[in-house]
Amino acid sequence: MDGVQSMKIVMKFGGTSVGSVAALKNVVQIVQSAKNDGHRPLLVVSAMSGVTNKLIAAATAAEAGDENAAHAARAEIEQKHADTTRELLGDSAERDAVLAEVIRLLDEFETLCHGIRVLGELTPRALDVISGLGERMNAPQVAAILRANGLPAAAVDARQLIVTDKRHGAATPVIDATAEHTQSALHPLLAAGKIPVITGFIAATADGVPTTLGRGGSDYSATIIGRAIAADEIWIWSDVNGVMTTDPRIVPDARTIRHLSYVEVGELAYFGAKVLHPRAIRPARQANIPVRMLNTFDPTHPGTLIDGNIRTDGRAVKAITAIKDMSIITIAGTGMMGIPGVAGRTFSAVARTGTSVLMISQASSEQSICFMVKTAESPTVIAALEEELARELERRDLDEISVQDETVILAVVGAGMKGTPGISAKVFGALGRAAINIIAIAQGSSEYNISLVVAQGDANAAVRLIHDEFDMGQEST
Repeated sequence: MDGVQSMKIVMKFGGTSVGSVAALKNVVQIVQSAKNDGHRPLLVVSAMSGVTNKLIAAATAAEAGDENAAHAARAEIEQKHADTTRELLGDSAERDAVLAEVIRLLDEFETLCHGIRVLGELTPRALDVISGLGERMNAPQVAAILRANGLPAAAVDARQLIVTDKRHGAATPVIDATAEHTQSALHPLLAAGKIPVITGFIAATADGVPTTLGRGGSDYSATIIGRAIAADEIWIWSDVNGVMTTDPRIVPDARTIRHLSYVEVGELAYFGAKVLHPRAIRPARQANIPVRMLNTFDPTHPGTLIDGNIRTDGRAVKAITAIKDMSIITIAGTGMMGIPGVAGRTFSAVARTGTSVLMISQASSEQSICFMVKTAESPTVIAALEEELARELERRDLDEISVQDETVILAVVGAGMKGTPGISAKVFGALGRAAINIIAIAQGSSEYNISLVVAQGDANAAVRLIHDEFDMGQEST
């Protein structure tokens, strides 16, 4: 990273990055290093690791009539914060203030769980409030730790910054209102030399009702805020060295990818890779703000740079990822030929179940359509399709609606695939030589991704074969 030019940098620290004393000491060093380089850091922090899961599990147990889980969760969370602050803040007024806020929020948590038990219902609105408590505890704690190390920090509640619609659990930001609120709150702090420490994941409607941003929420918070204040860069700190060519648990020689374009990240995220969620990358992409994926526990590693530039680095394929526990649903029949609207009705029926379709493949003869959904959702989808297409099934225009479970989508991704002949042949040849059957194939018009479906038992071997076929474990020259 270049420390010559001063930059305004949004740094997001995930749960493991702020989840222990050792991790928080690293955070202090990272922020101090950025300040020493003349940068102006703004932090977005998650809850301490494990806290959000405990809060949600206790709330769910309360809905089922068990309030003891809330008492146990409260004790564990309070102890976690007490131990951390004892080590990093000692016996100080700062520590007393942090613990007082933790206790106040845990009192609120227990009160909410009591109400949930009495009513027997955990509403989406209540779940948003409860699941965001961990961030509200941790931002003041991190700010206090920074101050104790000579870094002038101030905790900021993102509910005062990010304005969203009213969709609980996966709210969408209102761009103009968010920019106005964010700039008016953060610019004075930055002008005064302060380091804002902002709660990740949480937001609020224009009426002040708490919401959350869904999967990848703290990453999303960072990119929303980065766009709102026109950050120079966004740094996402986690516990891995950037984006890998594939899962290193499957392929030991998987390596960090030095550069990805926004579109490549979008393809990888859609197909389950541990990168920025597609929603999270959107604000950075819209504002053309570079994003760096970095490791809190190895801060000198260059990680992965994500921006709008497409660099092949001499490679057609950059990464391969897999989504397991999938089912392939097939609608087939000779009577499908020439019948208008079958595909539209099929996917309208699927949409009514609230199910996401991750891949679609259709025979050019129009005699079959197949698509992929999560196995857990396939029975609901099949029932909806049988109801929607009952007339066609009865008339034998459609022969059957079938499902095959225990399948996996493999996505082979790289901008260098566009216009490069022979990529598909190499992919299919590698699997063919190993007698691995390909159940279905799809390629988007962007040519940045080839998706194929294999049996779950063949998935790991297929990943290794494709990784080796394209020498993805070797650094480019």
